[in-house]
Amino acid sequence: MTARSHASAIERVRAAYARIDSVDRPEVWITLRPRPEVEAEAAALDPRLPLAGRLFAVKGNIDVAGLPTTAGCPSFAYRPEHDAPVVARLRAAGAIVIGTTNMDQFATGLVGTRSPYGPVRNALHPDLVSGGSSSGSAVAVALGLVDFALGTDTAGSGRVPAAFNGVVGLKPTYGTVPTEGVVPACASLDCVTVFARTLDEAEEALAFMAAEQGRPPARRPGPWRIAVPAAAQLGELDPGWAGAFEAAAARLADAGAELRSIDLTPFTRAAAMLYGGAFVAERYTAVGAFVDKGAADLDPNVARIVTAARDVPAHRLFSDRARLASLREAALTGLGDADAVLLPTAPGHPTLADVAADPLGANARLGRFTNSTNLFDLAAVAVPSGEVEGRPFGVMFVGPAHTDERLARIARLLAPRPLLAVVGAHLTGQPLNGQLLSLGARFEGTTRTAEHYRLHVLATTPPKPGLVRVSAGGAAIEAELWSLPEQGLGALLAALPRPMTLGPVELADGTTVPGFLCAPEALTEAADITAHGGWRAYLAAVAPR
Repeated sequence: MTARSHASAIERVRAAYARIDSVDRPEVWITLRPRPEVEAEAAALDPRLPLAGRLFAVKGNIDVAGLPTTAGCPSFAYRPEHDAPVVARLRAAGAIVIGTTNMDQFATGLVGTRSPYGPVRNALHPDLVSGGSSSGSAVAVALGLVDFALGTDTAGSGRVPAAFNGVVGLKPTYGTVPTEGVVPACASLDCVTVFARTLDEAEEALAFMAAEQGRPPARRPGPWRIAVPAAAQLGELDPGWAGAFEAAAARLADAGAELRSIDLTPFTRAAAMLYGGAFVAERYTAVGAFVDKGAADLDPNVARIVTAARDVPAHRLFSDRARLASLREAALTGLGDADAVLLPTAPGHPTLADVAADPLGANARLGRFTNSTNLFDLAAVAVPSGEVEGRPFGVMFVGPAHTDERLARIARLLAPRPLLAVVGAHLTGQPLNGQLLSLGARFEGTTRTAEHYRLHVLATTPPKPGLVRVSAGGAAIEAELWSLPEQGLGALLAALPRPMTLGPVELADGTTVPGFLCAPEALTEAADITAHGGWRAYLAAVAPR
């Protein structure tokens, strides 16, 4: 990332607070820092830092120096003197904390409604749950209030909210990111996670969070081998979700992945053990002494889960450990040499009313595919994969420990690829088309612009046209559409010489995509070739007979 100036950091802070005011979602935050304080921090920022001016939010169970750590329970709050290591590392790289976010109390829940600060509504559909326990962090990212946000994931809390709000959620291998300064849910399973709108942004933040931690990433060039369970093993899904999952698998196959079957039984049986077995006792170890005091602001569902865990007998923990070891061996044997398992992130997306009517049942259902990941010591990444009846649908890739980088590369096969309108030397067969191919661009078809453009021939080497939008007297120009990886547009713009630039190009169907345009000052002596209808037609007309 290029360094930003002090002024741009301050502008980003001001824009963020204006956005926070405009969306009017106070339930997202536990503590929002005063704007003047954050502006002062931005003004003092060294613009040479790699994350200079990036804004982030922190889940309310992770320490931020000077802000109360509540874990979603005001009477539990304490004010730490130091940042948690993950927060300190990001701040040292130039990122700025905006505030701490709402959550399911004591990180116990996957719904985002178990908080005395109020239920966090879904970013896109306020009648739906946001997902928990990292509810506020996911929604803050989805609403564009911050660039990225920190969450935690014990049973799926860094993945389910990502799926429900249409963002990326990275759950790294256990131990890759330090958990000091984090109020534990189950200390032997907890992972600090990151939410972002793109995989690139999420991986960038995670790289600083995990500095000098873990092992080198496991690399392999592909093609990827992806295990996909049969539809019958997924259990009951919301209407349309089975079709969306099958479509995701088909897209992976179209991208060259090798799909193979896997028995999901060990995963789902282990998932049921996280709350239905003895492992829940670790939640009592974390906060049981406080919950036993019966504070008035305890969420009743959270209190019920934690206090019930107090009475789990020790012999059951040892028997459950033995059973878990057997299930893990079966799961890894079934995975074989596959690089990842593809799963729906959740089996459905309940409304706030659904959860209110059955708070324990609705929550338990959501962990069907996520609960086993940390029990099996696996890594995971959750990514958007379209919509079902207007609701975000997400999938996740789960793989062996320390394959985090590999999982992200596989997930990119499903990442939306931005379209680029090409009208000149980057067209198929033209001299600069190789630049697109080198960026991983893919030809999507031929189209025409809206009738608002003029085309000129520029005196460049190689020859290329200049496309400009006009207020009157325009025409439709032939164009090609190419899709690029998410980082491709930025790389292309960085290498683009003047007078060429990238900007919005309106197409004949009314949609607008990025495309090659020309600075108007370069057209003073450039011949107008609009009448030819496109660059190819012009070249054919002037070619020697």
